[in-house]
Amino acid sequence: MIYRLTNAIRPYQWGSTTAIPELLGVPPTGAPQAELWMGAHPSAPSTLDGAGSLLDRVKADPDGELGAPVAAELGPKLPFLLKVLAAAEPLSIQAHPTLAQARRGFAAENARGVPIDAPDRNYRDPNHKPELVCALTPFRAFGGFRPVAGTVRLLAGLGVPALTPYVESLRAEPGPAGLHRVVTAILTAPTEPRSALVDAVAAACRAHPDGELGAARREVAALAGRYPGDPGVVIALLLNYVVLAPGEAMFIPPGSPHAYLSGTAVEIMASSDNVLRGGLTGKHVDVPELLRVLDCSDGPPSLVTPYRAPCGELVYRVPVREFRLSRIELTDIPSVVDGGQPQILLCVEGSVEVSAVSDGVVGARSDAACSVLLARGESAYLPASAQKVTLAGSGALFRATTNMT
Repeated sequence: MIYRLTNAIRPYQWGSTTAIPELLGVPPTGAPQAELWMGAHPSAPSTLDGAGSLLDRVKADPDGELGAPVAAELGPKLPFLLKVLAAAEPLSIQAHPTLAQARRGFAAENARGVPIDAPDRNYRDPNHKPELVCALTPFRAFGGFRPVAGTVRLLAGLGVPALTPYVESLRAEPGPAGLHRVVTAILTAPTEPRSALVDAVAAACRAHPDGELGAARREVAALAGRYPGDPGVVIALLLNYVVLAPGEAMFIPPGSPHAYLSGTAVEIMASSDNVLRGGLTGKHVDVPELLRVLDCSDGPPSLVTPYRAPCGELVYRVPVREFRLSRIELTDIPSVVDGGQPQILLCVEGSVEVSAVSDGVVGARSDAACSVLLARGESAYLPASAQKVTLAGSGALFRATTNMT
């Protein structure tokens, strides 16, 4: 009832060449390795040691693998996707759709005959993609719109005349509608004045690297060096700048703009690969669709403080049903966690022995181990039939499951 996983690595250009190989204990190839996927997303499902793909197993027996309550509420698919994200360069400014938006967009692109793997496709599945990122190393990011009062101070303080209309617009309407109007104007401006604006903003940020929001200005100046003329540089000025220390986490709800800049983190999300980009990328950018899904609520970043559960695990709980992430640190005392739902365990330090007892219900398989030793970088899947899960050893692991208990 415990399956060791073999997981796909996504070689996106922004990925680190060393972080994921170092976690897995293998030599780097020299190529970027951006994301390690653990789950059953059709784009890159994990495989089970000696038992095929996790996607096929869940499809064959969703009630047995997920548990009847999970399958009934969230559908006959593994509802979460766990990743290790390793960014050496900034990712695009992006947002993800709500469930209703994803279903409409997916159906519309299917009706137009857009291939699922087409580079200009926005919706690769009919699911939303709220996500939580928990830092393994110092992790730099932009996340959500900064409170408008702070953004007005930042923009006005740069002394760039071309920013004046945006400052006045935000002063006149300091809320979501005003922010949406400003973002729309920046992203849809003609190429030449937009490029001149980016150059002027970058020069002003370089000239004012210190003081309040100085770190954000330095990041924006660096982005302009990588993406000259890209309107995403100016959009970044509107967002919260965040540096997560190891163990700190941030939640990204649907519609919230964000851009991960550098660092390694564990990331969990509803099982989806839907991304609407707004800049800082050579990939497909669909500005009208992004503007349709964008949530322009302003406020501080959605940092998540974990709480300690009775079994000792630190739980990063967020307001979605599809996933829950926790971290468990082990010394000499074994820890027992609840089963009864699908879960994936990822060892990030030391080694951990995972053992489980089945309740004998449908879904308990004879081709699985009852105990697995996970070294650093290794992961395992446990179906809902694993009712009592014992963790022993010296190390740390992340536990991904649903948020239905």
